Amino acid sequence: MAALPPTSSLRTPLIKRLLGKKPDADSDPAIHRFFEDKARQQGYTLSPGQQQVIEVMARQSAQLLAGRPTRSVYLHGAVGRGKSWLLDGFFQALPIAEKRRVHFHNFFARLHRGMFVHRQQRDALGSTLDELLDDCRVLCFDEFHVHDIGDAMLINRLFKALFQRGVLLLVTSNYPPEGLLPNPLYHQRFKPVIELISTQMDVMEVSAPLDYRSLVQTHAEQRFTRGHFVWPGSQAQRVALGLPSADLPPLSLMVGARQLTVRGYQERTLGVTFSDLCEQPTAVMDYLHLCEDFDHWIIDGLPCLGDCPIAVQQRFINLIDVLYDQDKHLILLGEQPLDDALSGHAIDLARTRSRLGQLHLAGPGAFEQDPIPLKPLS
Repeated sequence: MAALPPTSSLRTPLIKRLLGKKPDADSDPAIHRFFEDKARQQGYTLSPGQQQVIEVMARQSAQLLAGRPTRSVYLHGAVGRGKSWLLDGFFQALPIAEKRRVHFHNFFARLHRGMFVHRQQRDALGSTLDELLDDCRVLCFDEFHVHDIGDAMLINRLFKALFQRGVLLLVTSNYPPEGLLPNPLYHQRFKPVIELISTQMDVMEVSAPLDYRSLVQTHAEQRFTRGHFVWPGSQAQRVALGLPSADLPPLSLMVGARQLTVRGYQERTLGVTFSDLCEQPTAVMDYLHLCEDFDHWIIDGLPCLGDCPIAVQQRFINLIDVLYDQDKHLILLGEQPLDDALSGHAIDLARTRSRLGQLHLAGPGAFEQDPIPLKPLS
């Protein structure tokens, strides 16, 4: 039996008081049963740290159902340590309909778009949140991070608005609050957000010596983890795997309100190059639009990221985040082994390495994937 990641509290007396205690009248037993059943089905043994977080979530559920206010929670830790497992489990088990579970990339892109639409209104943020959240009482943010000072200022306003609305906020992040927006030029200006998180949320660290995404039992129902990384992308490999030629001409595809360059498509399958999506001024919203139309992605020409500008590395990180969260099937082709290709220095590359490390590796002579025919655009 594999143990789930142990969890420790940073500075929340409430959580420390819960250690070693059994569920009480202020705790929702349905939350405990859900996690116990989920762990048993997946072959996990809940650690005391996991039980600690689950008890906090069970108390949140009881307080919500009783109409009482409850504190928000911020879970942080290294990639693959169980943060999303806890977040998703709580979201599934919480017996209310007024809840939303969103990837932070997705929500923030829609927030920007909504504020542009309502820019003439006195409270563009409030109007946008009315549309995005409606009667939402619980909002679960997965993969929260900040690297842009403009986004940081909007996040400050967003969190204040959510807390004023009485929304229970659950957040997962690879970073502790103090590690958000690490750029020394801007970090000091982000301090108000860090203080807001510290005062309004219970901050908990989820830690473990292993990346639990690497466990076989976590892949059973995921489309993303059935994908492949293929190198060096030779013609023989392409023929064996039914992949398109590397020299398909660039073609235009209307994505949302803009034209993007792609290499081909067939029904729900899309073929693009690394350059098409990462070396051009694309954005998260472009990737989200493409995910609405395509479930199978073939991305060609992954270079050594360490040779690419940070902006290009960040676009690739964002792209993989979106494909992983949307659970798209991916075939990624590169010129060298995956570890060598992912040798860049962008801050979030550890998360990308963890996610791409779940793909099947198909090096020279290794062909495991059934052919996926790709029809060039005409």
